[in-house]
Amino acid sequence: MTVGSVCTVGVFGGSFNPPHVAHVLACALVRSVEPVDRVLVVPTFRHPFAKPLAPYDDRVRMCELAMAWMPSVEVSRVEEELGGESRTLRTLETLAAAHVDWRLRLVIGADILAEAPRWAGFEAIVRIAPPIVLARAGTDLGAASATPLLPEVSSTRVRAAIAGGAWDEVEKLVPRSVLGYVRARGLYGAAG
Repeated sequence: MTVGSVCTVGVFGGSFNPPHVAHVLACALVRSVEPVDRVLVVPTFRHPFAKPLAPYDDRVRMCELAMAWMPSVEVSRVEEELGGESRTLRTLETLAAAHVDWRLRLVIGADILAEAPRWAGFEAIVRIAPPIVLARAGTDLGAASATPLLPEVSSTRVRAAIAGGAWDEVEKLVPRSVLGYVRARGLYGAAG
């Protein structure tokens, strides 16, 4: 936790396209069981592999709505400030330089961890922000030893359910505030 004036901050990045209950539970879990003072939710500004995303402002707002009830969890626009493609190393270096009183930890899913060694500068990422690894049910963890803690939910599944009008399913996967926003803005093929 806080040592002197040092604050431990979990950095939880992702597309959040849209944010769903597993994202919310990940933040609650990290704040509950890890030695972390705050969680910084960092929506991807521009996906490095040109993956199509809902507009950045919409994804930031949905994250704010999803996380609003949790103390010590905030949404950051740091990747927008940096501009260009989102890169984890660049984001972490920027946060570390701007907040010398922060000890960073990268919050990452076990499913993503398998791909992480292919990231540019993964060894530097681990040095700057040692990972907190969370697992999701239904994910092949391979050699990862993390026990599944989060429900089997993905933004891909949520988008497909919204586009298909499967509101009964979506209502169990997406925070009410986010779902209201999706409907009001007509995101992901939602009919208001």
